This record gives sequence, structure tokens and C-alpha cells, in this order.
Amino acid sequence: MLPALAHIRNWIFDLDNTLYPASTELFGLIDAKMTRFVQDLLGLDWDAARKLQKDYFHHHGTTLTGLIAEHGVDPHRFLDYVHDIEMDVLAEDRRLVEAIARLPGRKLIFTNGDAPYARRVLERIGLSEAFEAIHDIHACAYEPKPNPRAYARMAEAFAIDPAESLFVEDMARNLRPAKAIGMTTVWVNNGSEQGPGADERPYVDFEIADLGEWLHSILETR
Repeated sequence: MLPALAHIRNWIFDLDNTLYPASTELFGLIDAKMTRFVQDLLGLDWDAARKLQKDYFHHHGTTLTGLIAEHGVDPHRFLDYVHDIEMDVLAEDRRLVEAIARLPGRKLIFTNGDAPYARRVLERIGLSEAFEAIHDIHACAYEPKPNPRAYARMAEAFAIDPAESLFVEDMARNLRPAKAIGMTTVWVNNGSEQGPGADERPYVDFEIADLGEWLHSILETR
């Protein structure tokens, strides 16, 4: 193991655009269904619904949290609708599967999606047996990343020490609270979040482009 990571006992991964490439555009299908949900719920045209959806995302952490706060939307109804998509764009990445299997310690999923959707994704990419548990939006009590309470709930739920934990995310903004409680942070800079590089984000410890390649590199370091 890379000496700088020898203390890591808990490997925590975001799901979408982290464990599969953003280039698949799977999340784009979900994003479009979110806009359609807002459009149908409020009787808006596409552009107005799109703007409101993004406003909720930026101000509440997720579109769902905004819809719950502003309109009392049933989260199960919303999630069932937006996650009803085909996943044929996903494929197993054998290099990533092998690398995650070799990681020492506990392995967890921490996602703003829900567990049924996460399990479908993990099955498609060959990681259905790789993780101890999935901490999802329901477990976060609908206070999603980057709300600091989401991280506190996750750490408490699994009795993990943040100082012995590493968190991998494609959204750099979701790494700031993780770093604040002592986690080592890894940003998968795959284009899903635009902005400054890691040198302008002091809460990013590692900036990478390919998760499987990076995991193999740290495991092969002597």
C-alpha cells in the first residue's frame, strides 16, 4: 500500500460517475427524468423546470431534498420514477473490480441515491458483492451530501473513525465536509463537476482521472 494511505481502514465510495465512467451518461438519463418530474408536478415548461431543478440541487444538495422542502414530495415516489431507467450503457470494469477486492479493510457505498438503485448499478458493473453496506438518501434522513450531518450519520451508523477513512467522489464539493471531519479525500475529476483543480481545493488530497488505475497504483506501491 502507498505509505501515505497505510492508515486507511475504511474505503468509502460515492456511486454515480465514480464507480462507473461519467462518459456512459447514465446519470444524464436520471437528470432528465428529474426535470420531467418537476415539469409534471408543477405544470412548467421544460426550461423553467430545468432551472428550478438545478436551483434545488444547488441550494438543497439534491433535487429531491428541494422538492421535499418546498412541495412535500414523497421521496419514494420520486426515486422510483427517476431511477426507472435502462442500464445497458454500464459494463463491468474488471480492473476496478479486482482493485476494490484487494483493498484491505471495510468498503462502503455513500450515495445520495437509494439502495435499490445502487444495487442495480453494482450488479451491472460486477461489484454486487464488493461492499459491506450502502448508506443511502433514506439513511441520511433526506439531508444529503454535502450537508455535514449526512457524514456524521454515516460515520455513526458504521462506527467508523474518519481519521482512518478515505472517501472517493466525483463531486468535489462533497469532499469538503469529509475533509473537515478528518477523512482522506479523493476527487475523480472526470468532467462531471467543472471548476478549479485540486491545487485550489485544499480539501482534496488526491485528484485522479480513473479510479481503477489509481487503486492499482496505490496497491502496487512498495
